[in-house]
Amino acid sequence: MSLLVEDFHKYYGETRAVAGLSFEVPPGTILGLVGPNGAGKTTTMRALAGIIAPTRGRLAIAGYDLVEEPIRAKAALAYIPDEPRLFDQLTIWEHLQFVAAAYRLTDWQPLADDLLRTFDLLEKRDSLCSELSRGMRQKVAICCGYLHQPKAIMLDEPLTGLDPYGIRTIKESIRRRAAEGAAIMISSHLLTLVEDLCSAVLILHRGQQVLHADMEALRRRMAEDGRHETLEEMFFRLTGPSEPLAEPAAEAQL
Repeated sequence: MSLLVEDFHKYYGETRAVAGLSFEVPPGTILGLVGPNGAGKTTTMRALAGIIAPTRGRLAIAGYDLVEEPIRAKAALAYIPDEPRLFDQLTIWEHLQFVAAAYRLTDWQPLADDLLRTFDLLEKRDSLCSELSRGMRQKVAICCGYLHQPKAIMLDEPLTGLDPYGIRTIKESIRRRAAEGAAIMISSHLLTLVEDLCSAVLILHRGQQVLHADMEALRRRMAEDGRHETLEEMFFRLTGPSEPLAEPAAEAQL
């Protein structure tokens, strides 16, 4: 397995952000992590990235426990947040050089060139990041994340600021890396993206899991039950204000 969360709890003082969350993202899986604002999505991703410590629970990347082997765990991961923080006074190519040095990569230049070509950044390789649009900065962050060929990839709102060509390129790149065996988790409010791209979905509500299911199995089950809900319709049914908070095993009630 490449992403593992077991009984994850996170409290900020008396405030519960996440309580009792457990799930796995096996190699080759694209998991869509969705939920209303404040549901615990970013907290979960930041904890998996080693940015914040869990109050309780076990987190692992590619078999490496984040507490016991944090360096190995983080080396196997790429995390692209919703607001990539680039160095304004470095060029695109210098960002890739920095990442290669940080991960002690060798012979990385051909892959870097290929990434820049794929994301239509080759002609901009010597441009300062302060000169780039929001969408271009997003693509630079993704190139940097892909450079060390991580076993697990987490993307938070990856399509922000992108034009249709950039959206298609990133979606294709995500599918390609999953096909090559990476475990991928995407957090997004774009439920049509999750329905189109992801092979599994995890819905959080008020810090708890209300649904974790394989997308194909979910579609088959809904068809057998005579339902024709979209993911968006299911999302509102499970997280709407009139819906009581489900227990972590709520998928059995679908």
